[in-house]
Amino acid sequence: METMKNLQRRFAALALVLCSVSLMIAPAAAQDVPKSKDHPLLTRYPDSRIVEYAHNFNSVEFTVGAPKNGQPQRKAIEGDTTSILYFHNSIEKQPSALQVIRNYENAIKSIGGEVVYERLPRDGDGGEVTLKVTTGGKEVWVRIEPGIFSAPTQSYTLQVVEIAAMQQVVTANKLLDELNKNGFIALYINFDTGKADLKADGQATVKEIVAMLKTAPSLKIAIEGHTDNVGQPAANKTLSENRAKSVMNAIAAAGIDAKRLSAAGFGQEKPIADNRSEEGRAKNRRVELVKK
Repeated sequence: METMKNLQRRFAALALVLCSVSLMIAPAAAQDVPKSKDHPLLTRYPDSRIVEYAHNFNSVEFTVGAPKNGQPQRKAIEGDTTSILYFHNSIEKQPSALQVIRNYENAIKSIGGEVVYERLPRDGDGGEVTLKVTTGGKEVWVRIEPGIFSAPTQSYTLQVVEIAAMQQVVTANKLLDELNKNGFIALYINFDTGKADLKADGQATVKEIVAMLKTAPSLKIAIEGHTDNVGQPAANKTLSENRAKSVMNAIAAAGIDAKRLSAAGFGQEKPIADNRSEEGRAKNRRVELVKK
């Protein structure tokens, strides 16, 4: 009888130890990696944890269209980037890949955003979605990609790129003062990589150029495009010329006589900073107004 009681005591003690160990292990398994957090715009899917986290200025390729010639249409977006890999905590409670996609789509739509691209899950593919919203003065791009082969539970990747609205620091008066003083002024107009289409901040700068030209009706200017040294020289020269023409055409469309304007592209031929650093390359990617 005494032996049975001793065995019962030992089993009770062992059960208590095992319970204590499980309580110690469970929270640790569900913890986020150190120095990680949810993005302030989009919380995680419930009952999941952060396994990988990065926050920096980066360029992310987003799928923006169905494949053409076998290749998906992609767009590189640069900005303040948050990349998070989430794992679900429970096999029994984990959502389907479609549930994850739909939840994030609904979250973005609820604040006025849109679905740019959607590839729904199917056998062997967890799907992918690209979302876009403008909020808080920023253009925000979101990519969700569920991972259906991760173990022991499934996972999904969330990438968020925020493009801050450019502050309007160029005014008509400042432009005219700089041109009269130095004979030229360098403008840093934001174009998409490899593109020459004016964006919102570029249109704002054009408005100031137009205002300046209207206050100085005898002023004539040359618009000169410049690039960094990334890519082929011939392509860069063509790109810089197209960007200069894009600015010139926008000025003319706003009512300025085209005879007062000219456009030229110099590509990477006239750097003003060291192309070996990102800061230097950024300074070299410019549009200059030159007084004639």
